[in-house]
Amino acid sequence: MLYVIIFAAILPAFLLVLYIWLRDKWQREPLSQIFKGVFYGFLSTFIALLWEESLSYIGLIPEPQSVLGAFWNAFAGAAIPEEASKLLMIWLLLRRNKYFDERFDGIVYACCVGMGFAGTENIGYLLSNIDAWESVAVSRAIFAVPGHFMFAVVMGYYYSLIAFRDMSLTKKSLVFWMPVLLHGLYDGILFTANVSPSLQGVLIFVFYIFVFWMFRYGRKRIQTLSEASNPNNIRFF
Repeated sequence: MLYVIIFAAILPAFLLVLYIWLRDKWQREPLSQIFKGVFYGFLSTFIALLWEESLSYIGLIPEPQSVLGAFWNAFAGAAIPEEASKLLMIWLLLRRNKYFDERFDGIVYACCVGMGFAGTENIGYLLSNIDAWESVAVSRAIFAVPGHFMFAVVMGYYYSLIAFRDMSLTKKSLVFWMPVLLHGLYDGILFTANVSPSLQGVLIFVFYIFVFWMFRYGRKRIQTLSEASNPNNIRFF
């Protein structure tokens, strides 16, 4: 049963890594680099967990009791530490990586790290809800894992814009803050629904609209860099 649960946890992440790898039209990344990126994502989970547990231990992330508390938890307790950990690992993976030689590669490698994180996180969620792991696995496969995928797409998109000097210096912070914004809003809406039962129906509707918009936004970023990529592009760092 344990192996079945682990398989169910990592399958959505695996399929999304396969999808983004196959979307690379020009020069697909070596499988060794894909696995390395996923491993870095696995490591990022523990960095984020250490950060989150430390903040919780010193009382900076209490249980949310209000809308403000829900969004504080979403950003300070999830979005910022998790996206910072993933960005650190993407930087370590790509800073001297000779295979990072076209714009679309930024999205590919960011998604590998993001899915390594999401798959590891998913295992934890399923094991901690083992009595209802099937329903948890389905809901997270539909929303949570694709959510992390889209956060990664956006991070990889901006990372490539910076690497290939397609972006002004004043906008460089978007590589971090745009995924944080998406992640924080995603979690914040759900956390608010938990602390405001009377608004749950409205908030779930808002959540679906937000997810639909985020997926469209992410797909456009994929399409943009897929079209802009060329095997002769030169890296600048």
